[in-house]
Amino acid sequence: MEPITIKATKSSPFIHVDPAAHLIQIMGESYPENAAKFYGPILSSINEYLNSSGASRITVDMHLTYFNSSSSKALLNFLEILDKTVSQSKDIVVNWCYHPDNETIFEAGEEFRDEFPSLTFNFIERSSEVFMA
Repeated sequence: MEPITIKATKSSPFIHVDPAAHLIQIMGESYPENAAKFYGPILSSINEYLNSSGASRITVDMHLTYFNSSSSKALLNFLEILDKTVSQSKDIVVNWCYHPDNETIFEAGEEFRDEFPSLTFNFIERSSEVFMA
């Protein structure tokens, strides 16, 4: 599979899937007009990658500053895909990055962690809001 890179927009996050590095990144704000339409093809590609990857460990870097309820559902679907991958003897590490002043994002990460205990969540405080474009 070739790498996938989707540039951030005002309402959608930067997304990068690097199969060679076994890395998935989602960064920025997420409130696209139609989250299901935006995330659907991405999640399909990620699912395909995860099912075909021979990696024993995959890292997911998530640094979201804001997401709306429909994006929350898409992120839940994404984490469900990751959770199924763990059952295939793959270790999934989610680096949940948050700004120290953004309790909402931190708490969302805790809720996701509690929902998917098979995934390893690392909570990383970052004071910078710098993202790849």
